[in-house]
Formats: sequence, structure tokens, C-alpha cells
Amino acid sequence: MNRSKKDITLMSLNEIKNSLKEGKVTISVIGIGRIGLPTALSFANSGLPTTGVDVNTKLVSMIDSQKYPLKDEPGFDKIFHNVIKKKKFHAVTEISKVVPDSDVVILSLPTPMNNKNIPDYSALISVGKNLNKLLSSKTLVIVESTVEPGFIENQLLASIEGTENKLKSGVDFHLGVCPETANPGEILNDFKKLPRLVSAIDEKIIPIITEIYAHVFNVEIIPMPNCKTANAVKLTTNVFRDINIAFVNELALLFEKLGIDITTVIETAKRKYNFQPHFPGPGVGGPCLPVNSYQILNTSKNFNRDLLKIVQIARKINEDMPYHVIRLLADALNKVGKSVKNSTVTILGVSYKPNVHDIQLAPSGEIIKLLEQEKVNIKIFDPHFISTEIFSHKTENNLEDAVKGSDAVLLVTGHREFRSINPDLFVETMKSPVLVDCTGMIDPASAKKSGVIFRGIGRGGT
Repeated sequence: MNRSKKDITLMSLNEIKNSLKEGKVTISVIGIGRIGLPTALSFANSGLPTTGVDVNTKLVSMIDSQKYPLKDEPGFDKIFHNVIKKKKFHAVTEISKVVPDSDVVILSLPTPMNNKNIPDYSALISVGKNLNKLLSSKTLVIVESTVEPGFIENQLLASIEGTENKLKSGVDFHLGVCPETANPGEILNDFKKLPRLVSAIDEKIIPIITEIYAHVFNVEIIPMPNCKTANAVKLTTNVFRDINIAFVNELALLFEKLGIDITTVIETAKRKYNFQPHFPGPGVGGPCLPVNSYQILNTSKNFNRDLLKIVQIARKINEDMPYHVIRLLADALNKVGKSVKNSTVTILGVSYKPNVHDIQLAPSGEIIKLLEQEKVNIKIFDPHFISTEIFSHKTENNLEDAVKGSDAVLLVTGHREFRSINPDLFVETMKSPVLVDCTGMIDPASAKKSGVIFRGIGRGGT
């Protein structure tokens, strides 16, 4: 250790408040990706000396070169340069360099799925084993990663304590939780508005975590009775969205057959006070919603009952939507005497959601696989992925080149740059002006008036 550490878990709340105000609480954030970096920057911006740790050497090198890596997270660029200038934040690749001197260790590590849709907590378990060797003087460990209820109390706790019980929770270290709640692309806004949930293995630590997060984030801090309840709340909010998106996707399929425009239905229905609008699309992607549904499904397997059937069905509905996109494409091409096979199709937008540079579990990936099976010549344009390789295809430099000469266009991701598309572009530059809109951004009437063969998810009434 390079400094004398004072055990904050033995301080009074007033002492902790003063130490926070004076910047005397040292923070390390393990995992500085999409959520971890904004989290680390927020702690540093509150005046606390903060170190980010990540195995991604390219990312750490960018930070050391004072290059802000998250271009699609507005607002944090100014914070990034400010905290580096004040020497409140830096990044390293070696966890052993920072953990022994940290008062608080925050875990913001990925929890993806494997190819069998089983949650993969190997990053957290691996770090837990490292902490077993590195923790000192009752360090406070706080988990922000999204995990199943019970994971912290069982697997993670065991990995930190070690097989020989070298460390003891509540004696040698303290383990708590504060699940991240931010929406990619809007993280700064969410950090300023959304309440945070806190809990700990040892109940007496909850007020300490509350003080720390209240100092950094000017939002409501809600104590939870235990870690598993806090994690259950996080999963519930996201699984709720996954299920409701599946519901409107099913409605979209029905309304197409009935000649009803689902956009009109949703826009009108949301005027009722107890209706929360969700919108259809080509599927549900990203590191949160699909993963969170499989996390809660994985938990349900521990019991001898067929639980959470609605979650299982919702997953199947949302995972089938790329197939429906291809059906719409085939129907539209048929109108001009063409088939999907061997055609040239342009995909507009590959990110899993609008306005972010992220293709994790993106529906576009599944759509591309289906097109490849039909020997389609695929062209891609996404303003967040210019002239690069995505899903083994080189992306185009601009919209016009991407559309030119294509038999059909699939508008998959509703980036803001696509809102100003003039349907005349399709008529003037494509072999056949076929457009399938998965986003609800294009006005069907305007498209058809321009001469476009239009199809849209749930746009049966236009």
C-alpha cells in the first residue's frame, strides 16, 4: 500500500460526509465501458480521486491520450476533459495497482449471455478472485453490474472470500450493490434524474453507500432490504419492457392483416392515463433487455415449476421479428416482380437502438444472416459506422451510395439522421423503389405518393 487508509466503514456518517466533501475517499471502478466510464467520470467530477480499470488496452490508451471514447454519450466529453485536467481521473489495465489503495471498489463489468442464452458472470467471478488477493482494510465493494437475484450473496461473495475463507465479509471487507439504471445514449440525463437503489450484505453498510451515492448523484437514493431485492427491481423494469415490446409486436402482426395502422393506435391509446406506450420493431437487442430476460429465466430454473411463461413467450416473439422483416421484404419485392434471392438490399442502421454506436445483440445481425442465406448482395449504411466492417460487410460512406442501384431498402434502426430522408431518393436512385420501414419513422402516405413500394411493421392501415 502506498498510503495510510482510514476505514470508512468505521466512520460516523458525519465523518464520511466530510471526507467526501474534502475528496479524501479514493475510488476505483473496475470495468470502464459503456456504463463504467460515465460512472467513474461522475465520481471524479464530484471531487473524489478515481481510477478506472479495464483489460481493454486500446481503451485505456485512448484515455491516457485524453481522447474521449464515448462519442455517442453527450455531455460526458466535457466532464472527461475537466476531471483529467484536475487530475481526478486516470485509467490503468492492472487491477493490482489500484485496489489495495482504494476505499471503494465499484464493479461495472459486463454480464453477457453465451450461445445457449445462459448468463455469463465469468468477468465478475474472475475479478472477485482477484479481490480475494488484493482487498485490504475493510474496503467497500459495490456491484453496479446487472445480475440475477442471489448472485451477489452467493457466487460473488464466495469468490471474494475465497475457498479457504481468507477474507470474511463484514470483517475484512464489505459487499454492497447499486444497480446501474442508465439508458445508453442518455446516460448523463439518466444519472441526473433516475433514483438509485442501494443495499449491502451487512445492513449497517447501507447508510454508508447511501451517503457515497448521494454525494455523487443528486437523485433519490432508495435503500433496499437486501441485495437480491435491488437486483430484482432492476431486472423487473427491463423485463417489463421486453414483454410489452413483444405484445405490440404481436399486435403489429395482427394489425397488418386487419388493415390497421399500429402507430395510430398507440398514439391514441397513450392519451389514456394508465397506458404506457411501447413500439414495434425488428427485434430487441443490446446488452440489457434480452440478457435481463434470460437472467430472470435462468433464476426460475432453480425451482421445480414452469415459471415465467410470459417471459419465455416474449423472448420468442421478439426473436422471431427479423423473420417477419424478411417476409415484408419478400412481399414488397414481389410487387415489382422480384424475389429476395440474389437481390441487392441496402440496410440503413445496424445499431441495436437509435443514436448509439453499439451492435450488441442487434436485430440487424439476425436480419443480415437471413439475407445471406438468400445470397443477397448486402449494402450497409449507418452514420455511426462509416466505412468500416460490420457483420463481415463493409459499410458505405454515405446514404446516397448505399441506396443507389439497390432493389430494396430496409430501414432497421431509427437514427436521427434518417428522419430527414426524402422518399424521392429511393425512386430516383434505386433499381426498384422498395422500402421496408422497421422504425415507424417514414410516413407511408408520403412514401407511396413518391412512388415507393412501402411496407412497415404494423402499418397495415396505410
